[in-house]
Amino acid sequence: MLYHPWLPVLLLLPNSLLNNFSVFYHPSMASSTPALPSPSKVLLGDIITTTSGVPPNYIRPVSERPNLTQVQSSEDSSIPLIDLQDLDGPDHSKLIKQIGHACQYDGFFQVSNHGVPEIIIEKMLQVGKEFFTLPESERMKCYSADTSKTTRLSTSFNVTNEKTANWRDFLRLHCYPLEDYIDEWPANPPSFRNDVAEYCTSVRGLTLKLLGAISESLGLKRDYIEMVLSNHGQHMAINYYPPCPEPELTYGLPGHTDPNAITVLLQDDVPGLQVLKDGKWIAVHPIPNTFIINIGDQIQAISNDKYKSVLHRAVVNCDKERFSIPIFCCPSKEAVIGPASQLVDDEHPSLYKDFTYSELFGKFWTQKLGNESTLDFFKTTTSNNYQNQR
Repeated sequence: MLYHPWLPVLLLLPNSLLNNFSVFYHPSMASSTPALPSPSKVLLGDIITTTSGVPPNYIRPVSERPNLTQVQSSEDSSIPLIDLQDLDGPDHSKLIKQIGHACQYDGFFQVSNHGVPEIIIEKMLQVGKEFFTLPESERMKCYSADTSKTTRLSTSFNVTNEKTANWRDFLRLHCYPLEDYIDEWPANPPSFRNDVAEYCTSVRGLTLKLLGAISESLGLKRDYIEMVLSNHGQHMAINYYPPCPEPELTYGLPGHTDPNAITVLLQDDVPGLQVLKDGKWIAVHPIPNTFIINIGDQIQAISNDKYKSVLHRAVVNCDKERFSIPIFCCPSKEAVIGPASQLVDDEHPSLYKDFTYSELFGKFWTQKLGNESTLDFFKTTTSNNYQNQR
């Protein structure tokens, strides 16, 4: 075995780009080993321009692969589609029941007639795509592996502690209060700050309506969840999933739950989101001018497990790039989260101890994605006994 000539350069790369790379080389490996990415490239979108095939550090062990042939179409078992047209009208009570049913039995639902203008949605998708077509040197001005930064471009999930990388680049932004963060955002493309600010502001209005509706569906006062979340923030991500030559070997993101309260997801027209329902993965096909809403860990805790924060994942394909833009409604860092007292009694004991959002969010970024829930760290002893009896 010979010393690999790239070893000094490889040692400078993040751990997630090094794992599973062979640092030794033998001529017999030349025809069977995928080409190593250029050592100067950090983002997946740039790495794939310098290599063919799936680099070794993106390949999942066989037991962790997505098994794409076993995925059901949402046409066979769809998540609910709820028309919000009359949420503030005569059908208010009917819609509250629909939302409650979706939160309890699906954890996901889609909404139409949501009040966010189509032109604002189109501009958001367009400027997001334009950002990822900027020259590498321009994009890398935003790069950081520090998960505490409020504006950062990165790749995979958390490059500082991963063994296997995910097939994704992303730009993550804090966006409320808007004036606190907008000057940190990328200045290019030129319309980026205006287009994203307009989108964030419009979606925040929808988010507050949904929080009120979810509160009512639990039998709580309309403003209960909003008050518990305190001076709650808003984060967003622009996810870029490049085409993958062998999508069955990797993930855009493996199964996970969201640590926030609710997520409002905008997708382009390329499928990729999959939701776990009744032990089976269901592909959710995009519907134009709708949003996908999913319940996060905070709502599951507040509801004392009546509503579920459901495992979901992103898969990739070999033909088309995909963009998705989630907005995360988050409690303030100091907000104390726990089951609503109105939902706790002798038959329904409290299943979670109180925790602050900063405690949960910190654990989320240090855990391994893939069928783990951050909420498990905050279960009570009663919770384990109660679950065994159900």
